[in-house]
Amino acid sequence: MKLGLLSAILADMSYEEVIDYVAACGLGCVELAAWPKGDGARRYAGVSHVDAERLTPARAEEMRAYAADRHVEISALGYYPNPLSADSNVAETAITHLYRVIDAAQMMGVPLVTTFLGRDQYRTVAENLELVAEVWPPIIEYARDHDIRIGIENCPMLFTDDEWPGGQNIMTSPAVWRQVFDILDYDNFGMNYDPSHFVWQMLDYLKPIYEFRDKLFLVHFKDIKLLPERLAEVGTMATPLSYMVPKLPGYGDIDWGRFVSALSDVGYAGNTSIEIEDKAFEADATQVDAAIRHSVTYMRNFV
Repeated sequence: MKLGLLSAILADMSYEEVIDYVAACGLGCVELAAWPKGDGARRYAGVSHVDAERLTPARAEEMRAYAADRHVEISALGYYPNPLSADSNVAETAITHLYRVIDAAQMMGVPLVTTFLGRDQYRTVAENLELVAEVWPPIIEYARDHDIRIGIENCPMLFTDDEWPGGQNIMTSPAVWRQVFDILDYDNFGMNYDPSHFVWQMLDYLKPIYEFRDKLFLVHFKDIKLLPERLAEVGTMATPLSYMVPKLPGYGDIDWGRFVSALSDVGYAGNTSIEIEDKAFEADATQVDAAIRHSVTYMRNFV
């Protein structure tokens, strides 16, 4: 396994600064945020270390060489919108840019694009699976024809009132994954596996590693801390941020030794991304730097 970072937390840095920072941290890879410029609709969104809309082959080669010279692998281009949104304009914008990100990945020689499957939050799971069958095959086939893999993160995107009731991403649980992989039976379609989203859903975050070992395209290292006293007050029907908080690796409830051990059991030798989402470390750039360096030091116990 190669330890890396998701660049979204470094929003104020240029591409070159991100690569230099990742190299200075002793990391081997980076998942580069590739949102449309200025699209800051939600926290951590809108970061554009790869401007897919304006990227040229010359700039792509320049960026690839810059990272290679510093021994940093670009593990993926990350863009996490809602291609199945109930708002057709939102869905169309997401899909259009997703194609751009696939093109950018090919230009840069990056083999993976990480994203969300999306969800119409007002429809049932069954109805959303029908949307998946309609919307996603052309995207995956386009990626396949450009030698790009698509990795879907398992985040429900169900945290705040505006995402209620169904959330913004249908790829939430093993039961749904099986149905999705039956519908989208493509070798270049898999997962960006993040164990933190299992904790607050009360799901086993180890067992699926074994069943879906062949679909693990990238792994996120992010933690979640459940707040039992809050859960006892509001219950699981409340918005999840009412009873849990995202934390740095080691500051939450995930047993990282067991998690990485399970990855080693199935022979996972791919890239990983530390994902920093902890409000306790966002006061300023110094705190963000401390969060990243702590997370790197901690995860070095396992990777």
